[in-house]
Amino acid sequence: MTPDFIYDQTFENKVFEPHAISFREYENCKFIQCDFSACSFLSTLFIDCDFKDCNFKNAAINYVGLRNCHFQTCNFTHVNFTMMDQTIFEFSFTDCNLEFTLFYGLNLKKTSFINCSLISADFMEADLTQAMFDNCNLYRANFTKAKAEKTDFYTSYDFDIDPDSTKLKNAIFSKHSLEGLLRKHQLILK
Repeated sequence: MTPDFIYDQTFENKVFEPHAISFREYENCKFIQCDFSACSFLSTLFIDCDFKDCNFKNAAINYVGLRNCHFQTCNFTHVNFTMMDQTIFEFSFTDCNLEFTLFYGLNLKKTSFINCSLISADFMEADLTQAMFDNCNLYRANFTKAKAEKTDFYTSYDFDIDPDSTKLKNAIFSKHSLEGLLRKHQLILK
């Protein structure tokens, strides 16, 4: 039987069964090429964990805690993060597929998204203060009623953000990407 507390272990090429991850706490663990797609994350806590080349596609991220977790080249397509435990959490994404993910209403202050595909991601009403979107594809991502103050969008592209419905004070954009802020006005920029 798997213990409830797992410390300083590496899991590689493991396919996790639907409830194998629930009611467990993982600290200082590494997950490499693991498949979590069939999992229902219930009362699961990850502290200081790294995930590389893992598949979370369609996984049920319910009541999971992520504290200082880093995800690299992971697939989160169609994952709903809105039910996760928001008590002291911090995570970052590098080279991840986050298409059609839901971050609705979450506190994502200072979260880093680096080289990620966030096509049709939902950040509606999320707090993205000082978050970083470095070289991210934001095509059809929804930022309605989000707070994106001091957020760095400088190198990101294909976004359509309405400054009338998103708090953008001191957000950083490239001059070449202003079209994404003006699209609703149907202006022709040359």
